[in-house]
Amino acid sequence: MRVRRQRRHRKAVRFYTACFGFRQPFRVLCDGTFVHHLVVNKIAPPDKALSDILSASVKLFTTRCVLNELRRLGGSHAHSLNAAKDLMIARCDHEGKMKADSCILEIIGENNPEHFFVATQDTDLRRKLLEIPGVPAIYGLRNALFLEQPSTTQRQFVKTSEEGRLHMTELERKMLKKRTNILGAKMSEDSSDEQEDSGEQNLESSALTKPQAVNKILGVKDKVQFKRKKAKGPNPLSCLKKKAHENSKPSSEKEKKDGDGTVRSRGRKRKRSRKGKISSDVGAG
Repeated sequence: MRVRRQRRHRKAVRFYTACFGFRQPFRVLCDGTFVHHLVVNKIAPPDKALSDILSASVKLFTTRCVLNELRRLGGSHAHSLNAAKDLMIARCDHEGKMKADSCILEIIGENNPEHFFVATQDTDLRRKLLEIPGVPAIYGLRNALFLEQPSTTQRQFVKTSEEGRLHMTELERKMLKKRTNILGAKMSEDSSDEQEDSGEQNLESSALTKPQAVNKILGVKDKVQFKRKKAKGPNPLSCLKKKAHENSKPSSEKEKKDGDGTVRSRGRKRKRSRKGKISSDVGAG
């Protein structure tokens, strides 16, 4: 049961966050009845209990009118008055002379600009708050706290506003019409210039349809044009002629001409070591 309740609370918080711009830490405006309920049922600390149902950090507020109302109720609400004094004070210009529920409704206004969660045990006040777009209500039941689900009025307001964003407004329609007239005039001027220049350009401009002409003026391409790869030439290094490897200098050591013109090859003489020469002489002796 508790898991299902937490799931409903998270869903409601996401609704107000996505559709009405609520941001953390959430601001909770408490009236005297809610503060008294927290004290009687010993729900402490209150900010921890509220942050559990909203799954986020919270800041608790009250008004001077709520404090004055608790003060007028006497000693039975003395502990509730002390607990309410620990909360932050939301600004109101009533100086404590207005009823608490009327003060809260005036702070909320028509669209809840301060993005308050309103915590109250007053059933009539909760019913009025749920008729205002973007006002979530919190109430307590024994030692548990609950977040009211978005009302039908609030859901219908969100649906209507979303449909309104999909359609063009009157101002946007006028701006589009003005822009279209400017483009049409510019297109006619360009076509007249092309007719004066050459007959071929006149044929090309007459062949274009109106959307194509507008796209041409705006520089928008109708189709995606891919850059074609051009055939590359051969590698210039591969086209070089092979060099002939010729010996410019004749080998004087290998070939020499005799006086009579004959070629005499000269072999390479092997050098003998001194040890080998002595051994050859001994063998000859």
